[in-house]
Order: sequence, then structure tokens, then C-alpha cells
Amino acid sequence: MKIISLLPWSDWLALFTFFGLWVGYAWFARIRGKLDKSLIATTNTYRQSWMLQATARDPRMLDGLITQNLSQTPAFFSSTSIIIIGGLFALLGTTNKAAELVGEIPFAQPTPLLVFELKILVLVGIFVYAFFRFSWSMRQYTFVALAIGGMPPPESFASGEHDRQHYAQRAGNLVSAAAETFNDGLRAYYFSFAAMAWFFSPLALVVATALVVLILYGREFRSEVLQVLRD
Repeated sequence: MKIISLLPWSDWLALFTFFGLWVGYAWFARIRGKLDKSLIATTNTYRQSWMLQATARDPRMLDGLITQNLSQTPAFFSSTSIIIIGGLFALLGTTNKAAELVGEIPFAQPTPLLVFELKILVLVGIFVYAFFRFSWSMRQYTFVALAIGGMPPPESFASGEHDRQHYAQRAGNLVSAAAETFNDGLRAYYFSFAAMAWFFSPLALVVATALVVLILYGREFRSEVLQVLRD
């Protein structure tokens, strides 16, 4: 209850704006991505095509290697998130010195020690969320490997014994789900940089959050890579 009285209304407003823009943009990207193909939606079509090609390959060692390579990125970020969380908890033990250091930065707003610790805990929560998304993405790629390994031989697809489109779509949906989960974790990393601006002032948090949203929108809907993939 003490933190409620110590935290000014401007900080509460900035915090609600931060999470509101994060959740709102995630919802916007999911809905808008279906209408105006976003980067993740466009690459999902490539994933479906990849799985369709996999049904015609025997053996499918290449597809297994690609899946293993894709799973290494969320594994790296997952372990990195644990290191960052450990560092933030270590920072809680030295909040006096950290608060003094931030207070010496120009334009930084003076912050009570309890509020400073709250800001660190918010960062911890963001990276905990990122860890769960990355670890779930990593596990989903193991399901992709199982789906590829469980595909019937190409001859059974050619003879009509099994439905090629059904197997390809199911495996493609698994790859897409793993990629979208990884994208959620990566998006959390982007917003963690905006959350760091809260150590300076509530206005800095709002401005940094808006800037992150603009950067994400540009990369997911207006990037040169997206144009190349669409062409």
C-alpha cells in the first residue's frame, strides 16, 4: 500500500500507457496482419511452402537441420533472459548506489528508493514474460521436428494414400506458431528498452514507448525486407 501513495499519478498514468500501448499494438498487429500482410504473416506463407516441399523429400535431414537451427535463436534468448533477470535481482541489492547514479544524469527525475525498486521489478516481470515466450517457442520447434519426422514417405503422398496438403498445413501451422511465439518474446525485449526510460521520468517512458511502437510498426508493416518477401 505504501508504494501506491509514493508513486505519483503521472507515473501511474505513464505505466498504464506503457502496458496499454504494448497490449494494444500486439492486438493491432495480429488483426491488421491478416488484412495487410505483416512480416510475420508473409513469412508464414513461406513456412507453409517449406512444409509442402518437405513432404516431397526423402530423407528429410535438411528439414531437420533447418528446424534445429531455428530453435537455437529462442534458446539463446531464453538463456539470456535468465542472465538479465539474475542481474536485475542483483541490482535490487545495490539500489542506493544505482538510484544515486541515475539521479546524477541530467533531466532525471528524483525517485524514492521504494519507487526505484518497483521500476526494477517491472523490468524483471518483462523479462520473465520474455523467458516464458522464448522457452515455449523453443519447445514448439521440437513439435515441428516431430511432425516432420512423422510424415509418411513421399511415395504414399504420390499414391494418394495420405493427404499431402493436410500434413503440410499441420506442420506449417506448428512452425508459424513457434515463430509468432518467438516474436512475442522479441517484442518484449523492445519494450524493455522503453521501460528503462521510466528511470528518468514518466514522460520519457511514454515517449520511448511510442517510439518503440513506431519502430515495430515500420519493421513489421513497412520494411524493405517485407517488400522483398512480398515480391
